[in-house]
Amino acid sequence: MAHELTPLAVAALALLREHPMHPYEMFQLMIKRHDDRLLKVRPGSLYHTVDRLARQGLVEAPGTEREGNRPERTTYRATEQGLTTLEDAVIDLLGTRAEEYLQFPLGLSEAHNIAPEVVAEMLERRQRESRAAADALRDGIATMIDRDLPEAYRIDVDYALTMAEAEIAWVDSLILRLRDGSLTWPAFTPDWNPLENDKGLLR
Repeated sequence: MAHELTPLAVAALALLREHPMHPYEMFQLMIKRHDDRLLKVRPGSLYHTVDRLARQGLVEAPGTEREGNRPERTTYRATEQGLTTLEDAVIDLLGTRAEEYLQFPLGLSEAHNIAPEVVAEMLERRQRESRAAADALRDGIATMIDRDLPEAYRIDVDYALTMAEAEIAWVDSLILRLRDGSLTWPAFTPDWNPLENDKGLLR
């Protein structure tokens, strides 16, 4: 069953492993911990996910709570089966390589369809955003260190920063080659076929 869990279901089970809580509290914690870097976090999707986990017997509702005049909220906790499924899911995520279909690699694969100076300009725009994102990751790591949180709680952020820094360096090099003309660029025409071109392309 572990492989059937969505990323949001894994995150929800992990939260309920800490202590029982209601879905809105779970949503607040996910946003506070910046889990939206890793997955799409929407209240409606989270409520649907928790409901599905309950139907699968992975979580259960021990009771409800009310704050002031607000409607009652159902509190959930992970079952033994849920905790076992969570462990299996994390093991699968760590040990199994999965293809991730990201927008940027697709853009790179089709970049030859536009002029190199436009490609360079768009990459420079992206670099500004990438550097800001990397700075935010560094700030997050510094905050976690200041709070004396164990390193195990930030290895995903360390990974994200390492990947971001590597991408920034690679794109900087690509922009330089586009700007100085050292990267050969095909003269794109509608009937141009890279497989018939003398030099060809590695696809």
